[in-house]
Formats: sequence, C-alpha cells, structure tokens
Amino acid sequence: MMKRIEANDPVAMHQKGSECHKKGDYSSAFEYFTKAAKLGDIEAHGKIACCYALGHGIEKDEKKKVVHLEEAAIGGHPFARYNLGCHEVENGRNERAMKHLVIAANFGHDDSIKELKRQYT
Repeated sequence: MMKRIEANDPVAMHQKGSECHKKGDYSSAFEYFTKAAKLGDIEAHGKIACCYALGHGIEKDEKKKVVHLEEAAIGGHPFARYNLGCHEVENGRNERAMKHLVIAANFGHDDSIKELKRQYT
C-alpha cells in the first residue's frame, strides 16, 4: 500500500486513512483523507467532513464540515447530500434541504427518503 501512496494513488491514501481512523490515529487519518481529497477522491471529502464534525484529528469546524460535504455531494456522494439536507433542516432552510434530500433519495439513499416523508408529508 505504501508504494501506491508514494505514487499518489488517492484510493490507497483513503484506505490508509480509514485504517488509521479505525486504530484511533485521527491526525494521521485526517492527513491521508486530505491528500486523497486533493487528488479527487470524493469519499475522502465525506470522511474529512466527519472529522471536522467530530473533532477527529482536527478541531471541530462546522463551516469546513459543510464545505467538504458540498464537495462530496457535488461529486455524487448520496450520504453527503443527506447530511447537507439535514444541515439545512437544522438551519430552517427547508427548500434547500428538500433539494438535497430529493437528490440523495434519487440515488436510493433510504434515510433521505425517510427524512423527506418525515419533513414534508
């Protein structure tokens, strides 16, 4: 795996970040996720958002969490869309929330479908 990381393979960096995270080495995980995201790994943006949300390897930062959720969502990550929808609901922006949740639901994200039913029926 390290040879692939040295060759700037974003998938290997993401995998290494996940391994570090599972071991509780959040700083290293954040570092690997960041490198993977810079190389275009959409999933890594979602992991970075979680790190910012939980303060894993980095100080909690709501604005940076949202930025990375947006990057992941733009790249087609349904869980990021769902999280953005929930963020918008929490902030009273129901129209924006519905758009995010509908997009995620169209990807088949079950929690988005449940949230749409709960919020809008």
